[in-house]
Amino acid sequence: MATKHEQILKYIDSLPVGEKISVRQIAKELTVSEGTAYRAIKDAENKGYVSTIERVGTIRIERKKKENIEKLTYAEVVNIVDGQVLGGRSGLHKTLNKFVIGAMKLEAMMRYTGAGNLLIVGNRTKAHEQALKAGAAVLVTGGFDTDDSVKKLADELELPIISSSYDTFTVATLINRAIYDQLIKKEILLVEDILTPLKDTVFLKIGEKVSDWLRYNKETTHSRFPVVDETMKVQGMVTSKDIMGVDPETPIEKIMTKNPMTVNGKTSVASSAHMMVWEGIEVLPVVDDYQNLQGIISRQDVLKALQMIQRQPQVGETIDDVIASQLVDMGGRGKGEEIYRCEVTPQMTNYLGTISYGVFTTIVTEAANRVLRAYKRGDLVVENMTIYFIKPVQIDSQLEIIPKVLEVGRKFGKVDVEVFNQGKLVGKAMMMCQLLDRT
Repeated sequence: MATKHEQILKYIDSLPVGEKISVRQIAKELTVSEGTAYRAIKDAENKGYVSTIERVGTIRIERKKKENIEKLTYAEVVNIVDGQVLGGRSGLHKTLNKFVIGAMKLEAMMRYTGAGNLLIVGNRTKAHEQALKAGAAVLVTGGFDTDDSVKKLADELELPIISSSYDTFTVATLINRAIYDQLIKKEILLVEDILTPLKDTVFLKIGEKVSDWLRYNKETTHSRFPVVDETMKVQGMVTSKDIMGVDPETPIEKIMTKNPMTVNGKTSVASSAHMMVWEGIEVLPVVDDYQNLQGIISRQDVLKALQMIQRQPQVGETIDDVIASQLVDMGGRGKGEEIYRCEVTPQMTNYLGTISYGVFTTIVTEAANRVLRAYKRGDLVVENMTIYFIKPVQIDSQLEIIPKVLEVGRKFGKVDVEVFNQGKLVGKAMMMCQLLDRT
């Protein structure tokens, strides 16, 4: 039976988009304590189908799909720009397609403003009115208000009109940054994106026998199945190795591997790959926060997904991508002993103006990754890193990075990395890496 927390989440998920939610209302509706209702609403907010806005309250919003994660709802815009909603609250759940900066004459401004847009403009009441009539929401910068007639129109059309104390440039920068961060998230493939869903997952139940495993094996040709109890909580895993030589009447719980490794839908595919390779696991059950079975992923699914990521263009750059782009291959002395050059840019430094420890770690890891690719295609996961020393390196310095492969096997590599500045040794690291094959 579902817990109260799960029941509340299911109830919130069933509410129409745009519906206002309150702790007191949920507590009364489902006869639970206000503390339980509050925790469930916060969980729903973390899962992305509820948004809380200061001075407005909590509203049900549309849960984002992976393909439109770069689009923001007006409710999210309010939070990003520390805004105040002047009108059109019932439209906060809607998604904006693009934003337009109103720094031109009214007629020209309207040519660029259409349905689903957000017009960012100052205290130009006529522009506010025309934008709403064109189907666009309005963000008023500089902390200005608007006419009551415009607020009334916003309410009628269910299009938000928001006021922010920031100037136009700052507001545009904040929204751009939010979209950029979401693009980075879009690039990170999660288990929930590739799992075999529960309706297509074959599983055994506590109380079933080895004979049931044999039947499922014959029907599906699969040999690994999760085992669940009556509440769908994962209790074990059964493989062909477990049932060898066992009487078909033996209860499945007698031979299953108890407390198996599981992953959550929000776990990254790369992390799951690491887990599967390191532990020698072919199939992982996917569970929710309450250990209820949601589906499975296989090693084949993970490797296929990693191959797909390789073909995708990177849209939002992380700091690792920026550092990797700075690393220039200068050729080498032979296989396993390349030389790379990297300039220390302002974003690579700490508050003292010298290269940060985290950036140094990324540089040596990237150099090791590149040199190991000469031996084997795929990615590496650092299992152990020892940095012997690191000396301060000033901004705008040119670094020379020399990784040397000491040992390489089928699933691991050992690399020594030396970093020089003007011919002097400024850093040295030793890494043991696990290799994730993508073939």
